[in-house]
Amino acid sequence: MMFFTRAYHLPPRIAAGAFILNSGLSMAKADRETAVRMHGMAAGTYPFLRGKDPEEFIKTLSKAQMALGAALLVPLVPSLLAGAALTAFAGGLLGMYLKTPGMRREGSLRPSPDGLSLAKDVWLLGMGLGLVIDELSEPRTIIDLRCS
Repeated sequence: MMFFTRAYHLPPRIAAGAFILNSGLSMAKADRETAVRMHGMAAGTYPFLRGKDPEEFIKTLSKAQMALGAALLVPLVPSLLAGAALTAFAGGLLGMYLKTPGMRREGSLRPSPDGLSLAKDVWLLGMGLGLVIDELSEPRTIIDLRCS
């Protein structure tokens, strides 16, 4: 079997993948009230989401989280791709942390008690960036295919 990840990429991929997959599976069972609350928070940060139905939003988010979690857990998915997807996902979460009122202490990047649940996702950003940087900094073998 061919793997597209290095052994030392597996611990962060497994940790983040299991966490995100579980979140997506849990979100798939969200009730209307939860969907409305989560949609409202996301739409407050990302205005393009305002026109989306909250229940459709939560279903789509759930599927995206399950797909990302699975991609991180399956070593056949290249680490560059899985890391880039994780970085984008974490960036979206941290964008909500930075832009949602009440998530941070006054005049600070430090989280308020309400913001701690989003601020902690900085570890996902670190994992994703670590995978991407490692893949991009790895020397590549260049094959010269020019005719002699």
